[in-house]
Amino acid sequence: MTEQRKTVIITGASRGIGHATALLFLERGWRIITCARGDAPPEAATDENWLAHIPTDLAKADSIKAFIVEATKLLDGGPLHALVNNAGLSPKTPYKERLGCLNGDLDAWREVFEINFFAALRLSRGFASALHNGHGAIVNITSIAGHYIHPFAGSAYSISKAALSAMTREMAGEFAALDVRVNAVAPGEIETSMIQPEYEALIPRIPLDRMGAPRDVASTVYYLCSEDSNYVTGTEIWVTGGQHMY
Repeated sequence: MTEQRKTVIITGASRGIGHATALLFLERGWRIITCARGDAPPEAATDENWLAHIPTDLAKADSIKAFIVEATKLLDGGPLHALVNNAGLSPKTPYKERLGCLNGDLDAWREVFEINFFAALRLSRGFASALHNGHGAIVNITSIAGHYIHPFAGSAYSISKAALSAMTREMAGEFAALDVRVNAVAPGEIETSMIQPEYEALIPRIPLDRMGAPRDVASTVYYLCSEDSNYVTGTEIWVTGGQHMY
């Protein structure tokens, strides 16, 4: 009897950490379903295990609901083994100024929370049954900025990630009854499109003396979705090169 191929859903998979995570799961033989505001990456058209990339606006409840319906159809009654809530938004001014509590449009704050926080909750609820059937795992991508005041990440982003950290703990307690594990990964300075030249100034505060790569985060996400972490839930793993120690 052949072992069932596992399936993961990954949000924000068109670039950066989400894209690296999608490629790693494909390498490990998983089937993947992805969504993002952006277009499908080229690999989505060439790898048969990339079941679908579904354009989705995670700031809108109706768009999330439509994604859940379409992804559930693709699962065709089968189990879901992992959900990676990776998509995130960190708005800046046209001059890349940090938006704090005293400046910035509150509607922009609401959009940040819809994408960084509420989308993870909506998707986790929407796929709870399929995850239960797969004895699956949820991984939320938080941030070092959710734990410390960051010189460049805006307040709305940082606070939404702090809320996501807290929700990970609450979800872990509740989803355990469904035999679903819930953990988080908190990246530090990872070389993605969010990183600007000014971030170089932070490297002296990173013990490993370099920025991380998206693959560094992806491999930790994979661990938390794999059988190697079967007794791990309610945990947030730092992927910061040691920056969080200072």
